[in-house]
Amino acid sequence: MGREQWKKIWVGSAGNMVEWFDWFVYASFAVYFADSFFPKGNDTANLMNTMGIFAVGFFMRPVGGWLLGRVGDRKGRKAALTLTVTLMSASAVLIAVAPTYAVAGYGGVAVLLIARMLQGLSVGGEYAASATYLTEASAPDRRGFASSFQYVSMTAGQLLGLGLQIVLQRTMSEDALHSWAWRIPFIIGALGAAIVFYLRRNMLETEVYAQDDSAHSDPARGTIKALWAHRREAFLVIALTMGGTVAYYTYTTYLTKYLSGTAGLAKPTASLVSFCALFVFMGVQPLAGRLSDRIGRRPLLITFAVGSTFLTVPIMTLLKHAGSFWPALGLSLLALLVVTGYTSINACVKAELFPTGIRALGVALPYAIANALFGGTAEYVALWFKKGGIESGYYWYVAGCAAVSLIVYVTMRETRTIDLNRVKQVPNERTGIPGTTDLAPSKSSPSGA
Repeated sequence: MGREQWKKIWVGSAGNMVEWFDWFVYASFAVYFADSFFPKGNDTANLMNTMGIFAVGFFMRPVGGWLLGRVGDRKGRKAALTLTVTLMSASAVLIAVAPTYAVAGYGGVAVLLIARMLQGLSVGGEYAASATYLTEASAPDRRGFASSFQYVSMTAGQLLGLGLQIVLQRTMSEDALHSWAWRIPFIIGALGAAIVFYLRRNMLETEVYAQDDSAHSDPARGTIKALWAHRREAFLVIALTMGGTVAYYTYTTYLTKYLSGTAGLAKPTASLVSFCALFVFMGVQPLAGRLSDRIGRRPLLITFAVGSTFLTVPIMTLLKHAGSFWPALGLSLLALLVVTGYTSINACVKAELFPTGIRALGVALPYAIANALFGGTAEYVALWFKKGGIESGYYWYVAGCAAVSLIVYVTMRETRTIDLNRVKQVPNERTGIPGTTDLAPSKSSPSGA
């Protein structure tokens, strides 16, 4: 992998890291600011209200996926990535200055809601723009490796948020954290976004997009009509995302709350468990991505789905009774290693399904819909089960979502060997349905894979 390709991966990943730092600190610091925006009372109810607003951000992701996916296909990946980080910076500033319930009543909730909507718009486009950029910027036989840095950067953003939380927990009093110190990470996020904005303004466009002859002449690029011609691939993205996104958010953003609220670990201990587990998780992403370049994407996806289907219930049950740092860390690592089969390669798998002119929107909109339905609601569903006194029901819910995705992974076609420049809209030879995708083998890959 050449120097220019590494540069593209670095710039794309750095922006993704800041985007997801801002996205995740909302979830990780919610336990401290939930009471600031609602009347004093039931802590669980206030946390549910706050996470309900968190879920609203996910429901804005399809809108962001459509809007920014369109920009990415019509104006370029660079333009979309620059716009996403601008929106994220604005949302971080709004949360940092949002007035509390004591100052403005429910006016603070309104500001929080607007900020989360902006974050939803931003992340809805960021995932697809980043996935498309990282996949297109890499050599054909290293797309799995390169695209794995999307979750490296996402996890790095979350680690920075958790690391900051641990530092604040050890240097600030509990009262200070609940009163004003929870605003610190959002201020840092806004500053980080400003730096990445500068980097992305000077980033290079991918050769795949730049060499596409229809980049400026095809009026259908980045439109819903063009996406509908590839509806089979769009529905495939939704189905293969379902199990992965629920499992990912369960063992990342929800894990700290579960360890402190259900397993009974102290908040600092729960945060440290999450930090250590995520650090290892981040390190194995490129290894799994590189493995997929050698053996294919489907084996890793199937391994994730089988593991998540059959291990979720026992892992979550044992975590509930972990009691201390080391057992909780071991179980968390096991869960995240299983999830790696999905996270390390899902970006390139989705990007490999679509032609250049609809790739950004093709990844963005169906992925955002799946996240709105399953990822964004994961914590709220978990808390709903807990409030109803049947918390174990959530474990089965996660396992069931993984089982649905398993069916998709087993039946889908391998995408590792396709040539991104030759993926095009053609009638399917078997069904005769127009609008399906011809997955042409890459010239640099064995055609029989």
